[in-house]
Amino acid sequence: MIRAIIIDDEQHCIESVVELCKSHNEISIEGTYTTVADGVKATNEIKPDLVFLDVEIHDKTGFNYLEQFHSHPFHVVFTTAYNKYAVKAFEFSALHYLLKPITNDQFKEVLKRVTETNSLETLSQRIDTLLYNQTVREDERRITINNSEATTVLHLAEILYCKADVNCTYFFLKNNKKVFSSKTLKTFSELFESSDFYRVDQSFLVNLKHVKKFTKGKPSFVIMSNGKDIKVAISRKAGLLKRLNNLR
Repeated sequence: MIRAIIIDDEQHCIESVVELCKSHNEISIEGTYTTVADGVKATNEIKPDLVFLDVEIHDKTGFNYLEQFHSHPFHVVFTTAYNKYAVKAFEFSALHYLLKPITNDQFKEVLKRVTETNSLETLSQRIDTLLYNQTVREDERRITINNSEATTVLHLAEILYCKADVNCTYFFLKNNKKVFSSKTLKTFSELFESSDFYRVDQSFLVNLKHVKKFTKGKPSFVIMSNGKDIKVAISRKAGLLKRLNNLR
């Protein structure tokens, strides 16, 4: 049995989650709370397995709630109206979220992912990444990479480039190591759109801060800090030059 609590300042949203839980016998709602303070108190007393956590709770946030704990021995599913910034924060840290209004299909999929995530140490890593990213500049953020073997937390600054491998992605790092992700390169291209990364062709997403040289021949190449030369698609050349010229 999964013992859960709900922290949300909108009663109709609480009722929606309660109703969705009724069709899942493995979940028991132990309490519902409308403030961060009450949610923290209930968490310490009930010690739930799962917290459905709103992003904006009166004048506080779900992040404020998480900051009250030194460790996080519970699963977290954020509930939020669509907010591009918040959603990107969850995706960087590989945390689960539900977009309001919550559909049954959405709920079932997230619940499946929650039950498949057994390691509370891994969950704590993800939450630590989320909270860390709230305090730093975009280029200083971390990202959590999951695959079937491990969870790896990377600093964006240590990523040289990402390479597509069918529907998966390899991250090539400063220390000559590489990390595998089962997500597509398109996923990371969209996730990194406001960072110093640029997709130079169908297969490569490069960290512009690790581009040491750009050759203007036909074809054009970028030379990375590890000596790797990566071909630049003709359609991507003008955009790349603009980004390099505006690089901070």
